[in-house]
Amino acid sequence: MTDKTLTTPRNPTHSAREVVAQRYPGRWISALVMAALTGLVAHSMITNPNFDWSTVGKYLFSPTILTGLWTTFWLTLVIMLLAIVLSVMLAVMRLSSNPLLVGFSRGWIWFFRGTPVLVQLIFWYNLAALYPQFTLGVPGVITLWSGSTNDLITPLAAAILGLGLNESAYMAEIIRAGISSVENGQQEAARALGMTRGQYLQRIILPQAIPFIIPPTGNQVIGMLKTTSLVSVISLSDLLYSAQAIYSRTYENIPLLIVACIWYLAATTVLSVIQARVEHHYR
Repeated sequence: MTDKTLTTPRNPTHSAREVVAQRYPGRWISALVMAALTGLVAHSMITNPNFDWSTVGKYLFSPTILTGLWTTFWLTLVIMLLAIVLSVMLAVMRLSSNPLLVGFSRGWIWFFRGTPVLVQLIFWYNLAALYPQFTLGVPGVITLWSGSTNDLITPLAAAILGLGLNESAYMAEIIRAGISSVENGQQEAARALGMTRGQYLQRIILPQAIPFIIPPTGNQVIGMLKTTSLVSVISLSDLLYSAQAIYSRTYENIPLLIVACIWYLAATTVLSVIQARVEHHYR
């Protein structure tokens, strides 16, 4: 016997239905508007003689500009290394059970995050106004070294201290949040195995916290590369100061600022690619 339900023809009304793609007119309209605006901006940049692209090309690979770019790169590296070392100590102190260490860490973060970085930079540059002489030793007992603060706090030292100490406060919160993301049960298990605080931080906590720390740290590095432009106010020859030194003689302000922008964009693009690869590796 044949099952009638299997031989019954399909409903013709169902077989005639077709799947129609949903239309998004708003998406196409917004795309056309953005394309038109991009075209207008590009046309203005190409046809406006005040951009002076020939001057941009002339100074793009100028030795003065490239020297300033190199200064920006290694200054960013030194500042971030200082900030990371300090921030690890501050984060561990913040999570300590010692109220004095916790208070010191909180006060450090409160002060350096609560005052503008430019003010801190200028303060360090003018430290000699407060302490004309710098002495290392025990007051009234022994002096190991003494010298002029102006000789000690050069524009380079002021830049490293001003930006590095400020950045350490932000990095400390990033590292603290990464450490706090690891469950407390793992810390208790490490203590049960007889590990010291330093051992379980190094072997258990930090390896698990790194994937949470890497993305915001990459953002901070990119931000610091751009923040180093502030050192131009204390006459340190970074990328921006080098561009300013040229246009102060030639009065070609806009082309030289475009040169600086091009190199900042190129540098941040390279750092963004590196950040993406590092994040992918740890993910």
